[in-house]
Amino acid sequence: MARLVVRIRILPAEADSDLENVSESLKKSLPEGMELKSSSMEPIAFGLKAIVGDFLLDDAEGQMDKLEESIKSVEGVGEIEVTNISRQSVRMKQ
Repeated sequence: MARLVVRIRILPAEADSDLENVSESLKKSLPEGMELKSSSMEPIAFGLKAIVGDFLLDDAEGQMDKLEESIKSVEGVGEIEVTNISRQSVRMKQ
């Protein structure tokens, strides 16, 4: 089954949310078979930052909904925005 890479911008619920703790909580809250491959902090405005995460998941029905629900359930998460979805590239042996 193909795997997807989904880039999601995660906005904090409050201006003073600890994004490092939110990022760690995200990793622990993901359903089985999903993974936070990488994350970074992105400036928004006026000193506020958002988490930009690249998530890996199976290309199957209902997986995006599960991912979005698990992210939204983390304390400190305000809004989320899916910015990109693509198939994970596979390197073939020669």
